[in-house]
Amino acid sequence: MADPKTPVPYVLNEREYQLLRKYVFLVTGKQPNVTTKPTSDDTTTTTTTTTTTDDNKPRNNNAAAFRSASRVFLLTFGSLKGIDLLLARLAQKSTSGSTSPSPTPTPTSPFPTSSPHRPTPAPSLVQSPLKLALSLSSLLYLHTTLHRILSRLRSHLLHEKVRSIQQRYPNLYAALTSTLTPALGASLSGLALSIYPATQLRIAIGIYTAAHALELGWTSIAHLETIRKYKPSWLGSWVLFALSQGQLFHAFIFDRDCFPESYGKFILDYTPEYIQRPPSTLSPKLASSWPSTDNVLDALAQIARLKWPPFISPILRPNAPAVAVLPEGVNPIISPITSRAHPAIQKLSCALIHPSNPSCFMAYLQQNLLVFPQLARFYAMYYGAMSVMRFKAFLNEPLKSLNGLGESVLRSTLAVSGAIGTAWASICFFQAIFPRAFLPQFRFFLGGLLGGCFQIFDRTPAGHLQTVYAARESVYSLWKVGVKHRWWKGIRGGDVALFAAALALINVVFEKGRNTAAGQDPSMMLVKVLRGEIEVGLPVRKEHDEKAAE
Repeated sequence: MADPKTPVPYVLNEREYQLLRKYVFLVTGKQPNVTTKPTSDDTTTTTTTTTTTDDNKPRNNNAAAFRSASRVFLLTFGSLKGIDLLLARLAQKSTSGSTSPSPTPTPTSPFPTSSPHRPTPAPSLVQSPLKLALSLSSLLYLHTTLHRILSRLRSHLLHEKVRSIQQRYPNLYAALTSTLTPALGASLSGLALSIYPATQLRIAIGIYTAAHALELGWTSIAHLETIRKYKPSWLGSWVLFALSQGQLFHAFIFDRDCFPESYGKFILDYTPEYIQRPPSTLSPKLASSWPSTDNVLDALAQIARLKWPPFISPILRPNAPAVAVLPEGVNPIISPITSRAHPAIQKLSCALIHPSNPSCFMAYLQQNLLVFPQLARFYAMYYGAMSVMRFKAFLNEPLKSLNGLGESVLRSTLAVSGAIGTAWASICFFQAIFPRAFLPQFRFFLGGLLGGCFQIFDRTPAGHLQTVYAARESVYSLWKVGVKHRWWKGIRGGDVALFAAALALINVVFEKGRNTAAGQDPSMMLVKVLRGEIEVGLPVRKEHDEKAAE
């Protein structure tokens, strides 16, 4: 084994050093010197745990933590740089493939001149790969070190020789000797996320970790008798999806700058009936004046603020211009849509979202008939790609796998198509049952909530993932809406504090919920890595494994 006083333990653990040593001797053709096995006092301990740390070997524990942290740094930084180089190469090929105009001679010079071409900067996956790698490696090193120090301090305070501290400082002693103190103290390492700049990625990491921590916390207490006694059997994650859809649909209409762009694009792509596109027979001049999607959504918000005014068809008033029949406060840019509306339509919102169909129910039915096969095709491709990972199970039981695949596609398609269509149809439905002045703007939240209830048909693992995703997007959207309307103030570094709190909850679940379903979550393996119980690299073989191998 390498001398602990050398820097080798900070680079290689015992097994890696032995493998490297054997390889060097194999290449050079030399025979290693036969030496006796070092005693346990001379052996460098590379695996750090919370219960088997020796006071006379702090350097070895630090070496193990430094090895893991440095490898995380190199792996993260190297992979991000490699991806950036690949993106730069692809961008260079795409720009070189486009033909550039040939230079022409100027009147004052017989030689062709051209402006110097400056290549556009290649897209980068993250803003600063170096800071992200440094943040993650610092998080790992600080978490391992803090957990080891606090665990050692707790074991020392529990010794009989220092029990006098308990009488002098009972509150401090109780706090330091708690079983959760090492877990909570080590979670302060989450503040290392602040090394990375405050970008969308850092916010996404904080929200994702917090959502997963809450999910683990609920899973760890769901088996308690009190929870099982008072929790209704129908209550599930679909309720969270419905609430999230209500908030998101309201923000989609009134605060679109606080709405996730990808989520909105998905909704609009599968709304062929309620968002009117320019007809294919329209001339290019008229098509250029056709209202955009944002114009339609803004007009819906204006109609709601005006408490849902009625519609006066310009067809019934041929002498009046189409703009004149629109109430004040509504952007006349939507007149190309409303001027073509069926004269039997009585509501301005109906004339805007389904102008060619006077029946609101038939418009809702047509929306579902158009979207259902499109979403079924999308989810068939999605679940088909995911089933490749379970190819062996498909070969063993093909009929059962096909039935499960078809059921998953049907459930997800029904839930999503129902959520989108019902949210839009609720605009017409609430006008039929509510007075004009009753909750004019809050109806969009109720409509999204009503549409989100279709998630009850997709109470599957895939549906649960959709619920968690919608909840994360809804929380972030609600926070931005509150900051925009000054309901609350933004907190500087709030995403870092949220990440540290989520890390603390995950550590608590790891301590108290090992025997629950939350203890079997794959994220618990990451907690072991953070605590140093699992080292990043080749695992060190135990002594009984080495004897069995011999």
